[in-house]
Amino acid sequence: MERRTIGAAALAAGAVGLGCMPMSWAYSTSRQRGEDSLRAVHRALDLGSTLLDTADMYGPFTNELLLGRVLKERRGDAFVSTKVGLLVGDQHIVANGRPGYVRRACDASLRRLQTDVIDLYQLHRADPEIPVEETWGAMAELVRAGKVRALGLCAVGARSARRPGARLHDATVRQLERVQQVFPVSAVEAELSVWSPEAREALLPWCAARGVGLLAAMPLGNGFLTGTLTPGGGFEADDLRARHPRFTAEMMAANQPIVVGLRRVARRHGEEVTPAQVALAWVLAQGRQVIPVPGSKQERWVAENAGAADLRLTEADLAELADLPAVQGSWD
Repeated sequence: MERRTIGAAALAAGAVGLGCMPMSWAYSTSRQRGEDSLRAVHRALDLGSTLLDTADMYGPFTNELLLGRVLKERRGDAFVSTKVGLLVGDQHIVANGRPGYVRRACDASLRRLQTDVIDLYQLHRADPEIPVEETWGAMAELVRAGKVRALGLCAVGARSARRPGARLHDATVRQLERVQQVFPVSAVEAELSVWSPEAREALLPWCAARGVGLLAAMPLGNGFLTGTLTPGGGFEADDLRARHPRFTAEMMAANQPIVVGLRRVARRHGEEVTPAQVALAWVLAQGRQVIPVPGSKQERWVAENAGAADLRLTEADLAELADLPAVQGSWD
């Protein structure tokens, strides 16, 4: 698989990564099977999808433990990205950016992942009670200590980013400008997909101008862009899509023209090409510093996603995708 470079540290990873969250958290608990997930991770590494994206909060903790079972055998094959800054309670999630906590959390992640270094350590969310520079400074100390190779920042959530007249990622750019003064940012993780392209407006140009990588989260629209979800089909109660406005039966039906457009482009490239691969190829076409990180917990989907790295969309394809109807429904 093609490899892409992430940030000033010039770390390289496969062009299509693997989001590991669905293996342990937020999606269909009844379908989370540890052995299936382990096989999916091994398959990803075999295919060159070396970037494994996780976080201490996924589970919580169980996602890192699962990856540790693979990394114990194949650390040299993987690019490990994990996150710090969020704590999961029974009914809530809170931010913790205190420097002492960051140091302890890193050591705990290293133990769970069964590795002595994290390739990319990301701040999941800034703590509103702690200056982000203090949190970032503690993370920079981890780089100097040899526990972490590079630092990244996850984009601010949509609700907290919005002000009258502001663009979606303005708050994230403000945070990036602040932490960049403390220690170089190597990567930003933000949602980017055919139905959520907002990161191209301000965030992607910021990254491109500074040689910063962009990890495209949710590049398949939480599964919608695969064309495998049926409007009104329902989700398990603990599935995050059960509470999202874009996944009501009405909104899923209203957004079907987007999937139809992806299928139309896919057919031009061959019978084996899927809407999901077209959606990922669109993300890959946004810039050499962009790495989509589709979530998956099954080998078949991992293999399909990895195949998108070989799909080259034409200018006509990209123009057609640009003309698709705008997504309907809020994402808040």
